[in-house]
Order: sequence, then C-alpha cells, then structure tokens
Amino acid sequence: MHMEVLDVTPELAAEWLTRNTNNRPLSKATVQQLAARIQRGEWQLTHQGIAFDEDDVLIDGQHRLAAVVKAGLTVPLTVARGVPRTAFTVMDTGRKRTGRDTLALAGEANATHLAAALRGLHLYLNAPNSAWSGGSSVTSNDQLLTLLAEHPGIREAVQHGIACNRGCGITVTAATIGWYITTRARPDVDQSPWKEGLVTGARLEPGDPRLTLRNTMLGLARGTALRRRDDSREHLLYYLKAWNAWVECRSIKLLRRSPNETMPRVSKQTGITHVTG
Repeated sequence: MHMEVLDVTPELAAEWLTRNTNNRPLSKATVQQLAARIQRGEWQLTHQGIAFDEDDVLIDGQHRLAAVVKAGLTVPLTVARGVPRTAFTVMDTGRKRTGRDTLALAGEANATHLAAALRGLHLYLNAPNSAWSGGSSVTSNDQLLTLLAEHPGIREAVQHGIACNRGCGITVTAATIGWYITTRARPDVDQSPWKEGLVTGARLEPGDPRLTLRNTMLGLARGTALRRRDDSREHLLYYLKAWNAWVECRSIKLLRRSPNETMPRVSKQTGITHVTG
C-alpha cells in the first residue's frame, strides 16, 4: 500500500469518481456540507482522504471528491493506493467529531449545551424562519468556533438557559438564545425579574407574560407528542413573544403559533418599570 498527499483539482476528482463502481449511495447533503466547508476556506488536510484498491477501484472518499467537484476548487487530499479490498468493511466506522467534542477539546464548559446554542444562534441570525432540522441546519465545527469568538456572551447565557430549562421545561437552546439576544439588544433592561418569574412562577398574576410562557412550556413538557428536532425554534418563538409583551408591560394570556408565523424580533419598546439605571 502506498500513500501520498496530492492537490486534487475538480477535474481530477471527477475522473476519479468514474472509478467508483461499488460504493455506498452518495449523500447529497453530505456533499453540500463538505463543498460549503471548502468554499469557506475551512478545508484541512488530515489522514482521511481517498483510497483505491488493488485494481485501482475507488473504495473510500467519494463524498470528498464530489464536494471538490461541486465547490470547483482544488484541495490537498491524502491518497492511498493498493488498499486491500477487504479493508472496505471497516472504513468510516469511527464516530465523527461533533461540535460538542470540538468545544470540549477547546476547554469550553457545558460543551453540549453550548454547541446546540451556537447552532441555534446561527440559524436565528441567518435563517430564522426556516426549519431548524435537516441538512440545511447543519453547522460545521469551524463555524461554531467562529460564532463563539464573535458572540462570547453566549457562554454566560447558557447558565441562564439551564436555569430556565430546570424551572419550566423550555429547551436550554431556546432559553439561552432568548436570553442572549434580548440582553444584547436591550442592555437597558433588568432581566433578573424576567428570569425569576419564569423559573419560579412566584407571585405572578394571570396574564403576566412570564406566567403564560411558564405554563405553556410546562404544558408542552407534559405532552405525549414526540419531540421534534426543531422544538427549540418553536420554544424561542414563544420566548420572544412573551418577553416582548413583558418588556412592554402588556398582558398576554395565551401563546400560540400560526403555521406561517415569522420569528419575532426583540422589541424596542419598554415599560418604565423595566428600565435600569
């Protein structure tokens, strides 16, 4: 077996793909994700690359090659030739490094919640009204690290998100994003009464947006329906609707979501009781 590093052009990748005679079906979503990484300049050379067997048949790397073709850019790849055909059964059986793994290796606390919150924040900022599930919602590990550098306050927001989740069942992701974007957009607002009311429900009158959101989340948590992968998007929508009513000192007794309802933006209005300073 012989290994070398080559700069693989889109033309060479296309030619090598013609030798793909006995491989698993191509995943368009995976190709799109890899191509996007290449176009963003995130591609890095690793030991994982392209493999040909004793008869020069491609047995590993079809998704990488297809991504090079789709991106239209040349990238360095490790190329192995003469790999025993019997090795095909054990290729790509290891677990891929997740966003949680990447953040934990970088020394971040609450890496699982932080990774989910960063993905959700990326979707809120770039595709707030699209489904937060499926291939289009995938965020690369490099994107997560870039987002964290741009939004360091999300670390503290995770702590508030965890507290809200324990208090009323809202997803940690939704509560973290909600806390972060409202405090970032409205530094003039004291958020402590909002959090206390949402977590405890103590001394809240009917119609108080905090009580309404709390009851809505507790009701959803008690439901028998299967959780959806984009539950955090729905919870964030409720969070922002309730927060906007609270900061404007409006009563709200029911939280609903219409089929085509768009994600609310943070209200710029303020009831005088919520202004700090």
